[in-house]
Amino acid sequence: MAIAVGSEAPDFTLKTQDEKEWKLSDHRGKNVVLLWYPLDWSPTCTKENCKISAEPVLAGDDTVVVGISRDSTWSHKAWKNAEKISHDLLADPMLQVTKQFGLEHPAVPFISQRATVIVDKQGKVAFCGIQESTGDERDWAPIQDALKAL
Repeated sequence: MAIAVGSEAPDFTLKTQDEKEWKLSDHRGKNVVLLWYPLDWSPTCTKENCKISAEPVLAGDDTVVVGISRDSTWSHKAWKNAEKISHDLLADPMLQVTKQFGLEHPAVPFISQRATVIVDKQGKVAFCGIQESTGDERDWAPIQDALKAL
């Protein structure tokens, strides 16, 4: 079951594509958009991450956006460089953080669902949305509305 809106977001530390530690609590005071996606290099995941980089769909001075998947840091780095992705990509190879947020894929348990969690400036979950059809791009409007409401 996905994490509940209003609950405290579990703190976590994952490695970025550059092997740097990225810790959720280090971003308190900003809204953090956590974008889970199944796999680097796949068509829908590429389309979404490139869209975030090319268009201001989730832009804001007080907003941090990161992608999270089970892929390795080296895969993230190669994909980020090849596709010119501007935000950090976090590696969750054993799906530990994915499981903390209740976002493992029910039909394919070795990947995450395509999901979005917004953690507000105080560390609470302000939004949680799951794209039911993994192959479809997520609906950006509710995510943008949730960010505007913060």
